[in-house]
Amino acid sequence: MTNQDLGSMDQQDEISLLDIVNFLQGAWKKLVIAAIVGATLGLVGWFTLGSYSAEYVLLNNNNNNNSYTLDLVSWKMLQKSLPNLADQIIDENKAPQNQERLYKMLAEDQWWQKNAVPSYALSKADAKDLAGIGKDLDGAASTILSITLTATGSTKEQSIDNVRSASKFLRTGGAYLQLRSLLNGYESQTISAAADAQQKITATQVEMGYQEERARQLEELHKRFPGGSAPAQQVVDAKDSSAKYLPLTTQIIAANNDINASKEALERQRKRLDQLTLVKTFLEQAIPLQGQTFDGLLLDKELLEIEGALRAKLNKDDSNGQAFLDDLHAQLLSIQVRYTKGLEANTAPTSSGKKGMIKATAGGLLAAFFLMLIVLLGQRVWVNVKSGGAK
Repeated sequence: MTNQDLGSMDQQDEISLLDIVNFLQGAWKKLVIAAIVGATLGLVGWFTLGSYSAEYVLLNNNNNNNSYTLDLVSWKMLQKSLPNLADQIIDENKAPQNQERLYKMLAEDQWWQKNAVPSYALSKADAKDLAGIGKDLDGAASTILSITLTATGSTKEQSIDNVRSASKFLRTGGAYLQLRSLLNGYESQTISAAADAQQKITATQVEMGYQEERARQLEELHKRFPGGSAPAQQVVDAKDSSAKYLPLTTQIIAANNDINASKEALERQRKRLDQLTLVKTFLEQAIPLQGQTFDGLLLDKELLEIEGALRAKLNKDDSNGQAFLDDLHAQLLSIQVRYTKGLEANTAPTSSGKKGMIKATAGGLLAAFFLMLIVLLGQRVWVNVKSGGAK
């Protein structure tokens, strides 16, 4: 092949500005029609598949202890734990009726990052501007004032129902997670604390045996040496090595005081075991309920009923059992208030209607335009290839 032939082929492969202009003159009508069709299809798709969006603002109320219901740490824990809880609800087929699709979205971490946005007392810009004023504002940058939930739906009513359901799951799920942690703590306590109390009882019983033997021996010495009852001239610790030189009556009193102290310790540990038995009785009724519902507020109500029934049967003289039930009652009420009055909305959800019409229309237009452009260019290349092959 000669250099002249190669130069001729290079010239054929080059695309000149005139070729582009000629191509557009011949294809502009098809490109415009394709763009119009694409825009129309994008608009129709938006009308058909487009969704409404609704917002719901939950106030993070301040409680009587001058602390907010959710701090930054507890909110981050909820963001990580609630998707797992939603996934568990789906796996066990316990999602509310007609809300399976919503719960599948709630099971995604990204949904909570995008659709549950906290509002802080100070924005990052405010914190930066006020950084030099004082340290009192350091905590304000992480103080959550409210949480804005966003949900979508095929209709305005559906979007509002979805955002209400999402807010309900936030509260009931948060309460459930805290109750589960509470029950797990009591369950661990009944195992470790019971073993610890029994160990202390055994050790105290062994020590008390030696104390009683020491007291018996001192009584015998006192009978043999009744003159050794002169009062002590100085205060000496009965357990000190020099205590053996104290008057026998003083030593006997000290030995009996040690015995009484051991008896008191035994009584305390036995009452502790009785208290743990009450905790175990509570757990035997509470744990099965934990697996029947994932609604934490409903579970909290049922646990309060169990606590009330145990209190009614409790002996009035059982102060340790009373202390446990009082502590349990306070914690259950705290969780109930935290996820009802602590997180509540003072306005109804608002729906802003469908969004994204311009985006959908422009997307359809551009997609159809470039698709038609590629098709036309392909046809042009194919014609050139065929004509080249014929030559």
